[in-house]
Amino acid sequence: MLDTEKSAVAPTAEAEQHVPPKYDGYDDEAVVEPIQCPAHTTERKLVTRIDLHVIPFLCIMYLLAFLDRVNIANANVFGLSKELNIANGNKYNTALVIFFVPYILFEIPSNILLKKLKPRVWLSLCMFGFGLVTLLQGFVKNYSGLLATRFFLGVFETGMFPGAFYLIGMWYRRHEAQRRYTFFFSSTTLAGAFGGLLASAIGKMDGIRGYQGWRWIFILEGLLTVIVSFFFYFLLPNFPEEAKWLREDERAFVKARLQLDQGSSAAERPIKVRDVINAFKDIKIVVGGFMYLGLIVPAYGYAYFSPGIIQGYGYSPIQTQLHSVPPWAAAFGFAMVIAWASDRLQHRFLFTIFPICVAIAGFAILLAVHDNRQVQYAALFLVAMGAYTAMPVIVCWFNMNLGGHHRRAIGSAWQVSFGNIGGIIAVYAFLKKDAPKYIPGYSISVAFVCLSAISCLVYFVLCSWQNRKRERTARDVGLTEYEKTELGDMNPDYRYLL
Repeated sequence: MLDTEKSAVAPTAEAEQHVPPKYDGYDDEAVVEPIQCPAHTTERKLVTRIDLHVIPFLCIMYLLAFLDRVNIANANVFGLSKELNIANGNKYNTALVIFFVPYILFEIPSNILLKKLKPRVWLSLCMFGFGLVTLLQGFVKNYSGLLATRFFLGVFETGMFPGAFYLIGMWYRRHEAQRRYTFFFSSTTLAGAFGGLLASAIGKMDGIRGYQGWRWIFILEGLLTVIVSFFFYFLLPNFPEEAKWLREDERAFVKARLQLDQGSSAAERPIKVRDVINAFKDIKIVVGGFMYLGLIVPAYGYAYFSPGIIQGYGYSPIQTQLHSVPPWAAAFGFAMVIAWASDRLQHRFLFTIFPICVAIAGFAILLAVHDNRQVQYAALFLVAMGAYTAMPVIVCWFNMNLGGHHRRAIGSAWQVSFGNIGGIIAVYAFLKKDAPKYIPGYSISVAFVCLSAISCLVYFVLCSWQNRKRERTARDVGLTEYEKTELGDMNPDYRYLL
């Protein structure tokens, strides 16, 4: 938006270091009202307070959500399929797929409700719901019961991921966002690591009160989520305009610094049907869905089937759970390094392509090597590191380039809902009959990772072209502030982050 030298926000060392003019959201000749950070604090301290009130709770929430979603893979290692008599055929895969039906359909309605009901109310309600369903999953008696619980798990989890990304995007400026997005997204890698350790411990409860170990995984992890959801009704953050833990002058400053970077948020404005229609007239919105879709296939393929793949290397159930932990831990570390570098250089495109290449290298090894357990296991590290590092960069890049509540709520929900079609593809890409080599699954994953890379390139070209086009356009196009707010990032003053 404005040069840091011209900005009315009092500059900090962090701002001077990380905010070169070419990456700010609006043209440097835009007119804004001067604002000052409240005298009792500094901008850096205020951002730290925001971090402490927003990120940890969203991370814990999504860690539990992802854990409750993929713990079926750990449960299957401990005999779920055998006890429910679904070991033969593709019934287990169908149980995984049915989760995605409501998860895909209800993303956009969920984000609209999130804005209407306030984040802490809607997200804590959803959290209670998926925790309860997970707990009940531990008591299913047959295949029909498993399908029903998986369906309703998808219903209640539908708002978690896009809602949290939407909420984070409304608190931070674009050059601050990647580390926060990646740390939040890495809740999935922590969930994978934590899930393996937890499952290895819970699995030892096999036979207690007549329940097999896989049932205790669902019961205890679901109960934990239900209990935490009651606390999170009070702890989860709302939007900046509604944050009661900020003073009035602090809220005004936070709102103003975000407006400098992203334009008016239009928080008071309801989201209408025409907003949804208008959003899909922008080709970049559509491309954003394909960017995410291409990585969801390998990501869910890994999340759901890596325990079974590792078990195929000859490990016992307990050893399998323990060996599933290190790749997730490596993915977390790699993702945070890439996020730091991306924010430092204020660039996104190359930081999507590099981890995508890492994932492709991992799949190439898995396709070529079938007789060396150590090399195959190392390839799983590359797959997890590549897929789970590129995804948060893609989502942050896309979300933070969307201006205003209405554009961001719709765009973030669309990207996640369309992308999760890849979850259905992943489930049927890795079939039991293809074990232990899983050639079709790995091949399909490589194809979709390449689709993501091509989509990222297309998005980069579109954003670059629009930035150059707007630079050549006359500065004053006669739009009122209301009209600019309605346009969001389609405002001719807006500049996209590349």
